[in-house]
Amino acid sequence: MHPTWFQALTLTKLRPSYQTRGFLSLFKHTKFCPASTVFYPQDRVTHFSTRTTMSAIDRERTLHLAIVGIGGVGSELIQQLNDIPYPFSVAAISNSRKMLLFTDGTSCFVPKLGTNALDDPSAPEASQDGLLDALSDLARRKPGKVVLVDNTASQAVAETYPRFLDAGIHVVTPNKKAFSGSLALYERIVGSDAGRTTGRGVFYNEATVGAGLPIVSTLKDLVNTGDKVKKIEGVFSGTLSYIFNGYSKGDEGGPSFSSIVQVAKANGYTVQEPHPGDDLNGADVARKLTILSRMIPDLLDLLPNGHADVRPTSLVPEPLRDADAPTFMQRLPEFDAEIAAKRDEAAKRGNVLRYVGVIDVEQRKVEAKLDEYPKTHAFATSLQGSDNIIMFHTARYGARPLLVQGAGAGNAVTAMGVGSDILKLF
Repeated sequence: MHPTWFQALTLTKLRPSYQTRGFLSLFKHTKFCPASTVFYPQDRVTHFSTRTTMSAIDRERTLHLAIVGIGGVGSELIQQLNDIPYPFSVAAISNSRKMLLFTDGTSCFVPKLGTNALDDPSAPEASQDGLLDALSDLARRKPGKVVLVDNTASQAVAETYPRFLDAGIHVVTPNKKAFSGSLALYERIVGSDAGRTTGRGVFYNEATVGAGLPIVSTLKDLVNTGDKVKKIEGVFSGTLSYIFNGYSKGDEGGPSFSSIVQVAKANGYTVQEPHPGDDLNGADVARKLTILSRMIPDLLDLLPNGHADVRPTSLVPEPLRDADAPTFMQRLPEFDAEIAAKRDEAAKRGNVLRYVGVIDVEQRKVEAKLDEYPKTHAFATSLQGSDNIIMFHTARYGARPLLVQGAGAGNAVTAMGVGSDILKLF
């Protein structure tokens, strides 16, 4: 086994209820993770054959990460962090059921063993309070260096963000729930301006909109530098992008809608949701629009109930709204004719169908809808596969809008977005 560069934390003692010493003895790999050293990827340290002792400077710079959610994105993030020449340590790993803390100086996280260890029946139960206690103590000793990395889509975890932030713990996440729900929760997460000077943690959520694409950061830069955002429009859903790129190409006729949905499902574009209809009802697009609209000062209070106020156009036929997944896919062909008529009518006008999200700042309107665009429009000519494409219409980008385009879904690019947010904390 190659040496790991994850450093054991040595700063806090765990409460007995949060620690199972016999179980954690599995992680006492002192050969590879002594308490006073950090390990870098081997190809970054060519003059050492085993390990590199952490310098005093790197010890002070080290970020201590509590990784919650180690499924597709979380596991990919761990792999990507292993290739980044920055000093990190893993303070905790957790899923919805189990949690392991590495904060007592006797154990450390070993990537090849750690994630599988959460499946062991003897692993300690997950506890948000226990995690907050351990990380809060660490944050008092290492202010500004402790990070909650939430890779889940859990509403319950999202609602704990204000407590972690108030304890001086940073939050990095691709979880849309916290930023697209009630305005009250959003304002508690954002906090007051005073919090910026009193040791409160900061949050980064680039990956909530477009995975690794720089959409959130681009809008933040536009607003912070005083540009006037007039309109944001784009194809925000990778699944719906894939479906309509294949379904509506500007010609009358073509494959049935249900067959394209089936192909998308077979290719994994709908596996992020347990039910195919969850990708077709527009809720995911509505959440992303809510996140972006709240970054524009004039629209902060527009959606007090979050994405529920957007009321997206659903592509789920009403009779199938409550159908289970097998029944949904079996009966979907019954409704092909209705959307085929829309495709053919659009083609007669020289247009294509695209499922888009629109934030019209001047009209104070946020919409997620199926709409027509000319065959010469970028939404028709530039998209391939499951690409996202976002247009920012602003005072500075008047004649030609600012475009951001690329893969907007997938574990690798989402983990990259999370990782890039973590690096902003150095």
